[in-house]
Amino acid sequence: MSISADERRTRIVEAVQSLGSVRIADLAERLGIPAVTVRRDVAALADAGLVRRTHGSVSTTTRPAPVPGAGPALGLLVPSVGSYFDEVIAGARTAASRASAHLVLGISSYDAGADRVQVEQLLKSGVHGLLLAPNWTPDDRRGGRGWVEDLPVPAVLVERRAVPGSPAEELDSVASDHRHGVFLALRHLRGLGHGAVALVARRDTWTAHEIRRGYAESCELLDLPAEPVIDVVTPAVDADAVADSLAEACARGVRAVLVHNDQDAIQLLPLLRSRGLQVPEQLAVVSYDDVFAALGAPPLTAVAPPKRAVGAEAVALLLRRLGSEDPMPVHHVLLLPELTVRESCGAVRA
Repeated sequence: MSISADERRTRIVEAVQSLGSVRIADLAERLGIPAVTVRRDVAALADAGLVRRTHGSVSTTTRPAPVPGAGPALGLLVPSVGSYFDEVIAGARTAASRASAHLVLGISSYDAGADRVQVEQLLKSGVHGLLLAPNWTPDDRRGGRGWVEDLPVPAVLVERRAVPGSPAEELDSVASDHRHGVFLALRHLRGLGHGAVALVARRDTWTAHEIRRGYAESCELLDLPAEPVIDVVTPAVDADAVADSLAEACARGVRAVLVHNDQDAIQLLPLLRSRGLQVPEQLAVVSYDDVFAALGAPPLTAVAPPKRAVGAEAVALLLRRLGSEDPMPVHHVLLLPELTVRESCGAVRA
């Protein structure tokens, strides 16, 4: 069974952290992944500063030892490495470096219960504060969140928003306003004359849930009919079914779609062409994330959450919290995405 790029890269980082240093060929054999794929993933991870690549080997990145008078150590928990969170990590690393702070990375997974284990490891490493992107969804109001009440150090939620009434509501947070991002996409397509916009979306992440909610809200605000959401459960398996659903939507007059995320949108392009749907002539496509969107054929118009800015602002907020002698009010910060217009929507901005 194939695995996603995010899952591959998470496994690679975990293996490298466990082994310290390993030849790429040995790593590929250990993980059961083709060596050419491992080399490509290692190159991307090295560019993001998550591993060190030298002469056919890969090793953990060196972290400066704490020195008296230097900034604090900050633990960063992410659900995976690769694509979206690479940019969040990069923004956090830059901000921490400028403040002479030390960033310690913890990689969880999208499995329930993994977050707490990783946070305990970060705390054992001696971090002074935590930046947390846990495996939560907006609709989960019950389990898996109580442990945030017992944290012995200040914490900031990253790309997560507190559910009202939950323990997390007492934590600082910095996140992209994904609902606003969806509004930008639908407003742009509405302005191009589209009377209906379809949504292709996943269900497995916080962002996916926020996009679904943003779609319903934006359709109402813009007086657009809310089309049945086309679900993506397993991207590689569902791609043909998604393309068929879009072809059916086009047959009934829908000529625009928002796809979460870039990877799924790029995979859809050739499948749409095989069904006689040219982009953007027969179908205007906007993707969400803007990690790989510019590499599409045609280049994809995309909503770009401020990923690096989220990481940087989360570090800045945590450092303010650590350095404040007076009580600070809880901060819930939302940063607005932007829309990057390219060829796939049929209106390249001058």
